[in-house]
Amino acid sequence: MFEQVVSILFPVFALASAGFAVGRWLKPDFKPINRINMDVCIPALVFASLTTMPLDTEQLPLISASLVAVLVPALLMIPICKIFKLNFKAWAPPHMFRNSGNLAIPLFTYTFGESALAPAVLLFVVSACVHISVGLALLSEGNPIKQILKMPIFLAAALAMTLNLSGIAVWNPIYEATSLLGQAAVPIMLLSLGSQMVNLRLSGLKVGLLCTAQSLFTGAIAFTIIYFFIPLPTLHLQMMVLFTMLPPAVMNYLFAERFNVEPPKVASMVLFGNFLSVVTLPILLSFALSF
Repeated sequence: MFEQVVSILFPVFALASAGFAVGRWLKPDFKPINRINMDVCIPALVFASLTTMPLDTEQLPLISASLVAVLVPALLMIPICKIFKLNFKAWAPPHMFRNSGNLAIPLFTYTFGESALAPAVLLFVVSACVHISVGLALLSEGNPIKQILKMPIFLAAALAMTLNLSGIAVWNPIYEATSLLGQAAVPIMLLSLGSQMVNLRLSGLKVGLLCTAQSLFTGAIAFTIIYFFIPLPTLHLQMMVLFTMLPPAVMNYLFAERFNVEPPKVASMVLFGNFLSVVTLPILLSFALSF
C-alpha cells in the first residue's frame, strides 16, 4: 500500500522538483505563465471534462456527499481561523478543495478498480465547479458575481454544462483540441508550485503541519455527516473516506497567486500537505477498506 501511494505521488513531486530547479537557476517570472494557464489551459480542461460527464438522478447521493465534503470544512474553518487568528481566505480553500484530480483519480482506480473511475471523475468535476464559483467568490474583491462571470474558467464550465444537460454533442475535433490543451494545465501548475519552493523557509513546514492537522479534522467531521445522513453504496462510502481527507489541490496555490492571498503560505500548505499524505493516505486507505 505504501509503495502504491508513493508511486501515485511521485509524478507530483517530480514535476514540483523540476519547477524548483527552474525557479532556482533560470528564475523565470511565472505570473504571465500562470495567467495563461488560468485563462486558457484550465478552462479547456474543465470544458473537456464536463462535456463528457454523464449526469443523471442516480448520482444525486454522491453529488450531495461531495458537496458536504467541500462546504462543511468551510463552515468549520470560520471558528478555527478566529481562534488561531488566521486569514480565512488563505486557509479555508485548501480544506475545501482537495487534490481530487491528479491524485485522487489514479488512487481510486488503483485501489477499487475501473468501477471507481466514473464516480472519481464526478467527484473531481463537482469540486472543480464549486471551486470556480464559490471559491472564486471567496477570493475575489468587489462584486464577486461580476468577477466570476468574467473568468474564462467559469464561462467554459457554464458552456460545457449547458451542452451536456441539453444533450448537444461536442464536435469531436473540438473535444480533442480542448482535451489536448487541458492536459497541459496540471504540469504547468506543478512547475509553478515547485518554483515557489525557492522562497520557502522552515516556517513553511509549520504551516504545512497545521494545515494537515486541520484538514484531517475538518474532513473527518464531513465524513461523519456523510456516513450517518447520506445513503451511499459501499464503494462510494469507501471513496468518500479518502475524498474528505485528501491533501490540498494545486489549484489553490494558483488562485492564491492570482488574487494575491498569501501565496507563499498556500504553497506551503499544498506542498507539505501532499508530502505528508505519504503517511496519512495508507492509514486512510486501510480504514476505507475496512468497510
